Order: sequence, then structure tokens, then C-alpha cells
Amino acid sequence: MSREDDLALLHQYTDSDSLIKHMLAVEAACRAYARKFGEDEEKWGTVGLLHDFDYQRWPDPPDHPLKGAAILKEQGYSDEIIYAIKSHADYLTDCPRVSLLDKTLYACDELCGFITACALVRPGRLEGLTPSSVKKKLKQLSFAASIHREDITRGAADLGVELDEHIAFCIAALQPVAADLGLLPSSDLS
Repeated sequence: MSREDDLALLHQYTDSDSLIKHMLAVEAACRAYARKFGEDEEKWGTVGLLHDFDYQRWPDPPDHPLKGAAILKEQGYSDEIIYAIKSHADYLTDCPRVSLLDKTLYACDELCGFITACALVRPGRLEGLTPSSVKKKLKQLSFAASIHREDITRGAADLGVELDEHIAFCIAALQPVAADLGLLPSSDLS
């Protein structure tokens, strides 16, 4: 499967702009970690890009991600890709995160969403966003309240990276795709 195939599948099941941008952000972070770890960037990118492609249609557990897993199987995606996507759901207890790919997806998922939320309230968006400012927002439970903070800290710990380092890495991974994510600096400071 090519990235074009992945995008076609994503768009077949998702038309929510914010959800598409979330998947693009997680794809960018997973690709960056694949490069860092010397892993298959295309495979890791596919996992990041498609991890929530079924969420808009089937948001309730366990339909998400099991409905998506069945579609991916039908489409010929590898068991490794399907398993990694299933493993990002804590409620699927028969799919523990074992591989580095599984752990990377989990570590990047909620954090990318939170970084995006942080960037959207700043005129500079991702420019100048620091781990300390992200961590400060993490303490504000009313900010991006739907994002599970414990998933962010658990994800970094399971991946074996220090939280500040993980946050900085993901911010850097999102910067090259900032335009696609709607995170270019705002010229309107009002």
C-alpha cells in the first residue's frame, strides 16, 4: 500500500478536518520516530495516519478500532500494522503494546493532540512552543479537557523517553507539516 492508498482510505471514512489533521500529526511524529530508531518509515507512517480512520463512523469502544481493523484486513494491510493500531486502545486488553511501533503510536497519539491544542492558542503556533509551556498547560485540567494526561505520561514512560524530550521531539516532528496541520504562525494577532 502507498501513502496515496492510505489517504484515500482515510478520506473514505473521515471528513472531519480536525480528525484528519490529528492523524496527519500522529503520522509525522511516528515517521520521525521511525527515522530516529532506524525503522520502516512508511510502515510507521501508515500506522500513525490510519490509527483513527474509523473513529468518525464508529467512535465507541470497542467498535473503534475493531471496525477499522476489519477494514484494514480486507484491504490487505499487514497484521503488524493492524495490531499496532488496535494496541492504541487501552480497552482492548488482548492487544497489549509490545513492539516499539505499538509503543510509539500510543506515546504520540494523545501528545500530538495536546501539542496541537497548545499551538492553536498561540500566535506563533508551533514556533517557539516549548516542553515547559506544554507541561504547564497539562496541569490546567480545563484546557483540552478531553485529552487524557495520564496517557501522555504513560506513553512516554513505556517508550522509555523522558517526557520533556518526548514533547520536544514531537513538536519538532510537527513543524515540517505545520501548513497541513493548520499550525503556521498567525499574522492576525487580534
